[in-house]
Amino acid sequence: MTNWLLYSIGFLAQLLFSSRLIIQWVLSEKKQSVVTPKLFWVLSLLASILLFIYGYLRNDFPIMLGQVLTYFIYIRNLQLQKEWQKLTAFFQVIIVIFPIGMITYMLINNNFDIKYLLLNKTVTNWLLLLGIFSQVIFTFRFIYQWLYSEKKKESKLPLGFWVLSLIGAILILIYGFFRKDPVLIIAHLFGIIIYIRNITLIKTVF
Repeated sequence: MTNWLLYSIGFLAQLLFSSRLIIQWVLSEKKQSVVTPKLFWVLSLLASILLFIYGYLRNDFPIMLGQVLTYFIYIRNLQLQKEWQKLTAFFQVIIVIFPIGMITYMLINNNFDIKYLLLNKTVTNWLLLLGIFSQVIFTFRFIYQWLYSEKKKESKLPLGFWVLSLIGAILILIYGFFRKDPVLIIAHLFGIIIYIRNITLIKTVF
């Protein structure tokens, strides 16, 4: 696959991720408090699918890991908002089976070799560990958000979510610079600004 097509997939994914942040940020500014719009989770799902494909095509295990871990949390938040039930059964099935379909495809084509993904010759061991650690931190923000939302019985984006987002984004940004990955660099430079703003909004409220 040519570089322009590969990066187009990556940039489209990050554009969707950035769009969810912009929408969330604009709505939060209007209310002067952090809000969690439905579109945040819908765009998250679409972007996650594209970024998983990008990570697979670029042989980047940390990127793939991050998307797999958060995918179903996005779905759960839509359920908590009573929006998942509004989708047709067809779309529900397509969305749920996507990760299963991708893994099956990789198995059939003998591409699901964890050693191959982890022993990428273009990535040194310390950089791979940094990438995985960064994605774990960045992903844990959604695990934290999910547990918090389950406790509150509604979809929320609490302070801890934004703090973990900021820490994870900084680490991934460092990883992106070393990997010379423009997709990661541009996306997380932009994201850091919104994470800081949401932290400020929450602290202002309290």
